[in-house]
Formats: sequence, C-alpha cells, structure tokens
Amino acid sequence: MTGFVSDITERTFAEEALRQSEERYALALAGANDGIWDWDLANRAIYFSDRWKAMLGFAPDEIGPGPDEWFGRVHTDDVDSLESAIAAHCSEQAAHFEYEHRVKHRDGSYRWVLCRGVAVKAADGHATRMAGSMTDVTERHAIQEQLREAALHDALTALPNRVLFMELLDQALVRSQRPGCPLFGVLFIDVDRFKVVNDSLGHLVGDRLLIAIAECLETCRRRGDVIARLGGDEFTILLNELRNPGEASQVAARIQEAFARPFQLGEHQMFVTASIGVALSSTGYERAEDILRDADTAMYRAKGLGRARHQIFDASMHAGAVNRLNLENDLRLGVSRKEFQLHYQPIVSLATDQLVGFEALLRWKRPDGRITVPGDFIPLAEEMGLLDGVGNWSLREACRQLSAWRAQFPAASGFGMTVNVSSRQLMQTDFVEQVASAVRDARLSPDSLRLEITETALMESPDAAAKAFGRLRKMGVGLYLDDFGMGYSSLSYLHRFPVNNIKIDRSFISSLTERQEHPAIVESIIALARALGAGVIAEGVETSEQANQLRMMGCGYAQGFYFSKPLPPAAAERFMVPGVGHPRRWVAPDPSELGINVH
Repeated sequence: MTGFVSDITERTFAEEALRQSEERYALALAGANDGIWDWDLANRAIYFSDRWKAMLGFAPDEIGPGPDEWFGRVHTDDVDSLESAIAAHCSEQAAHFEYEHRVKHRDGSYRWVLCRGVAVKAADGHATRMAGSMTDVTERHAIQEQLREAALHDALTALPNRVLFMELLDQALVRSQRPGCPLFGVLFIDVDRFKVVNDSLGHLVGDRLLIAIAECLETCRRRGDVIARLGGDEFTILLNELRNPGEASQVAARIQEAFARPFQLGEHQMFVTASIGVALSSTGYERAEDILRDADTAMYRAKGLGRARHQIFDASMHAGAVNRLNLENDLRLGVSRKEFQLHYQPIVSLATDQLVGFEALLRWKRPDGRITVPGDFIPLAEEMGLLDGVGNWSLREACRQLSAWRAQFPAASGFGMTVNVSSRQLMQTDFVEQVASAVRDARLSPDSLRLEITETALMESPDAAAKAFGRLRKMGVGLYLDDFGMGYSSLSYLHRFPVNNIKIDRSFISSLTERQEHPAIVESIIALARALGAGVIAEGVETSEQANQLRMMGCGYAQGFYFSKPLPPAAAERFMVPGVGHPRRWVAPDPSELGINVH
C-alpha cells in the first residue's frame, strides 16, 4: 500500500481563521445599524444586506440585486448629483465617496440617508467594484430643519426673519435679471410711536400688539408675497410679480386702511399707525441690501412728512440719506468737541414793555462757523441717544449764566430763565435730581428756573411726565406748556399737567393784524389760561400790530423778533443796561409782578 501524507496544519489554521472572519463579518452585518452594499460594476449586480433592505421597509426577498433597486428609489432631485458623486470617486476626481440623499421608503415617504463607499481599481485604473454603507439620517435632518426654521423665523410672530427675507430678496433679484421677468418691490413698514405702547402698557402688551400687526399684514398681502419681521416694530413685505408700480402703492394703501381700525388686545383697544417705504426693482438694483436700504430711506421720508403714510423711493432720497449720515457723524463729533452754545431771547411784559427774563435756546456752532438751529439737529440727536448729555449741559449752563448776570447786573436780579426740555429728558429717572443739582450749583432758587415742555413730549410718556411734574412743582420750578394748540390741546391733559404758563404757538400769532378781527383761537387760549390760573406767553411776535392785538386781548407776555432775536450772552447783556440796546425802555420789572406766571 502506497500513499501520501501532507502537513495541512497551516491550511487548517487558515480555514479556521477564514471561518471565524466570516462569522465576525456576518455578526457585524447582523449587529450593524447601517445597511451594507457591494456593487460588482462589471456585471452590474449589487448585493444589499438585509439591514439595507429593512431600512426601506422591505423583507430580504423583496429586493433583487439590480442597480435600479437603489437608483430607482432615489428622489428625482437627488439622483443626478448622486451619480455624479459616484463617477467622480471612480475617476479619482474625489478621494472619498460620501453623499446624503433621499430614498423612497415602502410607505411612500422619503428617508434621508448618508452613503459612504470606496472603489476597487483594476491594473488599468478602471473601477471594477465598489462597496460601502448606508446610514439613516432622517432624524438628524429633521432636527437640522427645525433648527434652520428657528434660525430663519421670528420667534414671536413665526414670520420669516431678516436672514430668510434677505435670501428670498436675493433670489427675487436674480430672477429679475432674466429677460421678461416681472417687476417686484419691497415695502418697509415701521409702527409709529410703538415705544409709547411698551413704555406705558409694558412689553407683554407690546408683544401682543406685534402679533396682531403680523396677522393684520397677512390679510393685506397678495398671494405669493412674503411678510417678514426684521426686528422690533419693523416689518417688510416682498412684493413678487407686480403688474405695474401702482400695485405696490395699492398694497401700502390697503395696509394703511387696515391700520385705521383699532387693535383689540384683551381689555386694551388701541389705534396705531404705520409709516411705509416702497422701493421697486425698476430702479435697477444689483444687491439685495440696496433695495432694502432704499425702502428704509423712503419709510423715514414718510415719517418725516407726518407719519401714517407711504412714500415711494426716488433718487433724491438717497442723497438725503447720505446728508443725514454726514450730519450724524458731524453731530457725534460736535458733542465730543463741545461745539454747542446757548443763545438767549428776551421775554417781555406786554403791559409794561419791561424785560422779565430770557429763554435759553440751543445752538450748534459748526467748525466752519455755521450756526445750526435746534430744529435741524435735535430730533436726530434724540434718535441717536446724544441728547441726554447736551440737554443736561444746556440746563446747567442756562442756570450758571443767569446766576452770573444777577451778580453783574442789578437789573437782572428778578429775571427768570426758561429752558426747553425734551420728552427723553423728562423720562430720565434722575431728571428731577439733575434740575435740583443745576439750580443748587448755580446758587439760584428753584423758582428762578422755568422748564418748557411741548404737549407732544408730555404724551410720549404721560405717567412719567405726571410724576416728574408733581415733584418739580413741589420744588418750586415753573412749568410752561410750549406750542399750545399744535398738539393734543385737551382740557383733561391740562388738569393732569397743571402748568404756570401756556405759550401760544407762533403759527397763530402770525395771523394777527390791526385790520383783522381777533382770531377766535387766540382769544380762546387766553381765556382758557385765565380760567386755569395760568399765564400766557405769545411766541413769534414780529410786528407792533401783533403786539398791540395781544395786549388788547389780555395776553401777559411775548417774545419774538419784534423785541429781539435770540442772542449770544454778550449781546443779550446789552438789554440789562438802561438806555442801551433796543430803543425801548428796558428796565427791571417790579418783583411783585414776577409771580409764578412770568419768566
């Protein structure tokens, strides 16, 4: 008997190792959460693991080895880019294959999956095989989408926010550059005096009002338009596919009409208005931020013209916006360089022609020598938050100047000083303390100072104003109501804010002549003041006829160019020297005449 004996120890070990490797691979496949695929590119056959099939809701025997079992279920929007990613890896344009796409589940829904793989190349460099995994990332995508929605939408109103609005505006701008694309536009909406709501009723009511406004805007928009909240009380609307420029104005007018109706917020019923700026793509924009900027500029023009209206942007507004920016820069520098000064306008007793005091009026002396009056910079300074420091300085400087004049001129011993106060100053929690400090440091009695406040300023924050009024009156400071007849002019306000003097606005004084009958409104204001125990000061008196008319009506005091324009301190001092200055007989008034109703 003849035979062969071979040592198969190594082969046995190799077979055992292979068996163990196959068991580990099978166990890994069974335990893995990922689906495994192995694609024979030459024979166009793909092995799909049971987990791969289960991820799409199928049993192991329900999916065959054909490529269409995979690619036929890929979302139509993703299939081309998926094939391109695979081709790029197989041709070595991409070192790795990794791609997220949507695959249709058995129930008809689409699942987001992450595919990773690697290609095996032949000697000639062609890919012959490709294998990899597929991971279900649907839940992660859902979370990411929720985060994106939260990042792109306003939390209070659920409207698109600035980021999303700018994306949509960018897309509209790209579309508008195609031939035959229709016009589009932007509305920039700002709620007028919204701060008053927050200050008087609280931020909770303010938030409820913003939600109600968002709902109101939804009823005004056209189909296909997009409303967004940029922040605060600012909203925008992207007007897509306008038939003509007038259609944008129609939407703006519809919003104004809707705002004319009151908003019912629980127990609060409130009326609000909005200023709206309109910018149209026909202007020829290249950047989305430019059209939004111009709509914003037009909105500010609408506010400047009286609020509660809409304005369409034109090129002149851009020049105005540039001038405003330059003014803002100059104003900041002016505050830091202390370029502000006070001029003083005399206030005269009409009964005696005696000088009884001065009104301190702020002036801005620019580096080039130009003098800028308050109406040209005060609103901007208040908006920029620069008025607090300037206002406090004005108060202290006016008190200091009066104290200096009293020490220098015996005729000035009974004079008073009037200082204008803004609504922002009045709302400062330490405003009364600032007033007390100013008169104390100037060594004046509080009744030497008179604070002048407009009706509109009082209504900006009535509760804070009423509280400040009470403390100031208790201190002895005189309180004057400026521009009477131009604001609310309500008896209830006069009772809530009792004042020492009412100042008649210059627009009523300009109509007075010796040849006309007494205007009823001027007589009514004088009679009203008399009934309330308050004095009357007429502003803007420019002729002897106006002074005589006011004297016959019983008006006590007046100021204006007929007596003197506002003067720098050195020029104002001439009125305190007998026989110098104005040809009238300027002498000190009798102290008994200087009650609470005079300057």
